[in-house]
Amino acid sequence: MKPAAENIPAADPCGSCAPTRATAAEGLVARVYAAVDEAAGREIDRLKREEGIVPSCRRGCSGCCCGQHIQTNSLEAHALGRFIRSTFSKRQIEGLRRRTLRWHLADEQRRGRPGDDLIRDAHLPADALCCPMLVGQLCSAYPVRPVICRTHYVSSNPSACRPPGRRHPAGTAPVTLTSIIAAAHPFTRPLRAGTETTGGDPTRSILLLPHWLAIEMGWDFAAPR
Repeated sequence: MKPAAENIPAADPCGSCAPTRATAAEGLVARVYAAVDEAAGREIDRLKREEGIVPSCRRGCSGCCCGQHIQTNSLEAHALGRFIRSTFSKRQIEGLRRRTLRWHLADEQRRGRPGDDLIRDAHLPADALCCPMLVGQLCSAYPVRPVICRTHYVSSNPSACRPPGRRHPAGTAPVTLTSIIAAAHPFTRPLRAGTETTGGDPTRSILLLPHWLAIEMGWDFAAPR
């Protein structure tokens, strides 16, 4: 998820639900993100200087935000939830809740799970599996986007990042710059260590972002943990 500029919601705190002081986990996540961004930036500069490769990611080319498995750690999810509560208005939070519910319904349909009439009969748009944080083709939580979004760059045409069936030209696939992911990976280790410190299982703490969103925000359609 790589918009080149931030689309930060207007500061309209959600009343008493807005956090007032950063938690230790937020501080850890902020330090990891800063280190990851710096490492990714160095590798992008090296690719351009030594190999003549320049990422094609641009503001608004949000194909990678749709239909992809955007995974996030429990500490990242905590920081995201705090950001939402402190910067989103009540109206923005309600919009996010609706988009997240729509994603959950679409995911159930995609998996072919039987049962719930609400799921089976829902008429969902083609973009239902886009990340719920995506608003107007920009990330509404860009400052706290997960590591997976911070390190995903491609050198191919941005249209190739669209989900299969919506790519143009047909048959193309994105060319991911994996060296950027590799360069940033060592700086993500504190996230794993931080999860272990709090008694969590680092592996079990990784979920798709919409699942963590529902859990962090306490929405009633969240899957039990």
